[in-house]
Amino acid sequence: MKLLAFAASSSKQSINKQLVTYASSLVEGASVEILDINDYEMPLFSTDREEELGQPAAAKKFFEKIAQADALLISLAEHNGNYTAAYKNLFDWTSRIDMKVYQHKPMTILATSPGPGGANTVLQSAITSAGFFAANVQSTLSIPNFYDNFDSENGTITNPAIQAELTAVLAKLSKAFTQAA
Repeated sequence: MKLLAFAASSSKQSINKQLVTYASSLVEGASVEILDINDYEMPLFSTDREEELGQPAAAKKFFEKIAQADALLISLAEHNGNYTAAYKNLFDWTSRIDMKVYQHKPMTILATSPGPGGANTVLQSAITSAGFFAANVQSTLSIPNFYDNFDSENGTITNPAIQAELTAVLAKLSKAFTQAA
């Protein structure tokens, strides 16, 4: 399975990137590519810019990366209850290429934050809109209190209950890929 993983954050110290990197290492037998959305930075989307610029090469490249993957693993950062501006912009540009951004790929969506909400608000938003963008969501998990439950130095989950939940949601992703293949 070719697994495409990324954090929907542009922060160089992104806790969501730490999480998605760790989680992707748990998917047995997967060939993992971890994207950095900073490599897909584009001007702020507007229909005027789209008319002027057309479809940016970075958006086309991102869409192609999804096309080449067998499955997706995304970890959402939350800014004021919503997607980060960086990810929303990338998503908006990509959706103008094709509304089926996720191309029916089996996917797991994670989210985490330093607080007790675990970025659950943005996760719920993603789940609600997933079908409109051809997302084949197999499982989701919100991890609260990141710094209490993750050892950044070793890059691992420290809470056994959360580790078990993460293992279970990733198993659903692997199973969906196996059944589709």
